[in-house]
Amino acid sequence: MHYFCDQIFKMIKRITFIVVSLLLLMSCKEEKRQNETRLEGSVFGTTYHITYVSSTNYQKSIDSLYHLVNKSLSTYMPTSDISKINQGDSTVVVDDMFVEVFEKAKKIYKETDGYFDPTIGRLIDAYGFGSGKEKKDLTSEEISALMEHVGFDKVVLKDRKVYRESENIEFNVNAFAKGYGVDVIGRFFEAKNIHDYIVEIGGEIRARGTKHGKLWKVAIEKPNTDGTRSVQKYIELDNESMATSGNYRKYKVNAEGKKIVHTVNAKTGLAEESNLLSVSVRLKGDCADVDAYATAFLAMGLEKTKVFLQKHPELKVVLLYNDENNTMQEFVN
Repeated sequence: MHYFCDQIFKMIKRITFIVVSLLLLMSCKEEKRQNETRLEGSVFGTTYHITYVSSTNYQKSIDSLYHLVNKSLSTYMPTSDISKINQGDSTVVVDDMFVEVFEKAKKIYKETDGYFDPTIGRLIDAYGFGSGKEKKDLTSEEISALMEHVGFDKVVLKDRKVYRESENIEFNVNAFAKGYGVDVIGRFFEAKNIHDYIVEIGGEIRARGTKHGKLWKVAIEKPNTDGTRSVQKYIELDNESMATSGNYRKYKVNAEGKKIVHTVNAKTGLAEESNLLSVSVRLKGDCADVDAYATAFLAMGLEKTKVFLQKHPELKVVLLYNDENNTMQEFVN
């Protein structure tokens, strides 16, 4: 009888331990969910969404960082460093943000053989996609004249000052400024010892760590041209950044009914569609980089992008394109 009672007592203790352990585990999970902070708003002419595992609200710090990015790189802010340089102010001493973006641009300009080139500012304005006066169509003569002032090999950064071969060369880093802004916020979190977060600005994303133990999952949209929105596929980001570029929404139509797309081919000066509808690039690295590559690939077209990717296996892509029958296809490496 004594033995039987002792066994029952041990069983009760074991069950009690299991129940308490489960309650503690549930409590920890609930606490983690409660510590999740979500922020959203508008910046850089688009929207942003941020989720991170911490109970501290960093909204004011994030707003301050956005302001610093704009102060350095915004072509829409007349008093920014990049705007002053474009206006011919040779006294501008650029900050660390400008230096980093300049060096990234130089690297990717060389890698892509000039398909990514932030010196196409005047072309972007001329097509009506920048901060300048809108013009929907350009003659071949006008394009040729503007192309004389395009080329990242015509600019130099020395002692934090920018030197241009011609004052008609204008910078526009909007093709990867959103991605860079994403990186700035991500690095801020990491400096605060926050390693589970996702930052998205206008579709450009940086994800680190996990959400409740699972990888962050994001959607790639179908390139619908009828104004509707639907999902092409979902991607899990394993400490990666991802950027998507496409010309299926942001474009103009000239008098002849021809599409003038917002991605200007820096090699030709033309703002015309390639056979790529949408380009999504991801990398275990910075969002600014994949943002720049996505822009370059959209101008390159499908076949040149495939050749490029053979030399850069670190880049993972989802390419949506129309085949010879005008049927959408998907290429994934």
